[in-house]
Amino acid sequence: LEGFPLHVRSVPNFSDLAAGRVKVDDLQEVDIADLLGRDAVPAQEELLEHCIKHQCVLVTGAGGSIGSELCRQILLLKPTTLLLLDHSEFNLYTILTELERRVARESLKVKLLPILGSIRNHAKLLDVMKTWQVNTVYHAAAYKHVPMVEHNIAEGVLNNVVGTLNAAQAALQAGVANFVLISTDKAVRPTNVMGSTKRLAELTLQALSRETAPVMFGDRSNVHQVNKTRFIMVRFGNVLGSSGSVIPLFHQQIKSGGPLTVTHPKITRYFMTIPEAAQLVIQAGSMGQGGDVFVLDMGEPVRIIELAEKMVHLSGLSIRSEHNPQGDIAIEFTGLRPGEKLYEELLIGNNVAATRHPMIMSAQEDFLTWDVFKQSLSQLLKALDDDDYTRVRQILGDTVSGYAPEGDIVDWIHQQRRREP
Repeated sequence: LEGFPLHVRSVPNFSDLAAGRVKVDDLQEVDIADLLGRDAVPAQEELLEHCIKHQCVLVTGAGGSIGSELCRQILLLKPTTLLLLDHSEFNLYTILTELERRVARESLKVKLLPILGSIRNHAKLLDVMKTWQVNTVYHAAAYKHVPMVEHNIAEGVLNNVVGTLNAAQAALQAGVANFVLISTDKAVRPTNVMGSTKRLAELTLQALSRETAPVMFGDRSNVHQVNKTRFIMVRFGNVLGSSGSVIPLFHQQIKSGGPLTVTHPKITRYFMTIPEAAQLVIQAGSMGQGGDVFVLDMGEPVRIIELAEKMVHLSGLSIRSEHNPQGDIAIEFTGLRPGEKLYEELLIGNNVAATRHPMIMSAQEDFLTWDVFKQSLSQLLKALDDDDYTRVRQILGDTVSGYAPEGDIVDWIHQQRRREP
């Protein structure tokens, strides 16, 4: 139908009609995920339930795109208690009210507890994990927007690296059984600060996974005698519809009459739906012995320009160009943003193994010992205290394999201080 000026919509599926949840005239927009050509793989119930059923589960960043979807799916897997931790009062309230309605509607026997707090507060995290005897932590809290972190380097490091260390050491002290880090393909050979901090978060857990003696950092001594926590990292690409991602942006730009802004005609990204990503994260978190990096099969990379064109056509509109000057929506190329790559990768090396799930692979990658990691982090934090962003970039390059920043340092504070006489 792309050749015709039609606004394409779909009718609800039959099961929803039969259950009376929707009416036949409840037309819906065509989901752009349907155009990615990905086949759904049935979930393995045993993997879904292993770390959740009849247990207390904590989700950090519970109000975010991935965190909230994890909460929705965890709720249905019958935990005894689901702890929702987020620093945003609004996001926490939003996901809590949604889950409470579902608990009431479906008579679920799950205790929901919203906890306002930051992963920068180690004492708060430890208090929460000990008080409720948390069994599994899904660590989704992170700063993830590449340009935003590039302009706010210190906050990116403190949140994504130190925040992960806080949560991980609290889990060790509280005897948490499972700790699952939500990572990203931007951690692979990163060209930006956000990606390098997420790789450092992975290295944090890999280092802790190999320690059985007391671990010390800063003023925390004797954190654990025996490591009882199984640390798992799950790495995947972009999720469709997440906050700040390209799909909601394109929707808004189409509603406003355009133009659609694409950074580069050749830029590609891996995509997955939020529900699919969350389900695979839960299943991957049930595998491995500790220190494992699992990579999700994201299918083939998608050209962003093609995604933009399809969304325009699905809206019944045409693309304005030099060949069609009377078209409805123009597409403009704005140039790569600071730290942005033309394409993303999921693996640092080629040493990858299959798992019991067809869409989850296990990556065997280099890691740092705790002593080496601790030294690097101490140097990094000192450089931040000194406002030495050139040194910060150097330390990231020495610590994170493949880190290759492009262009000048664009941190706002760094730039402003360079302008001052």
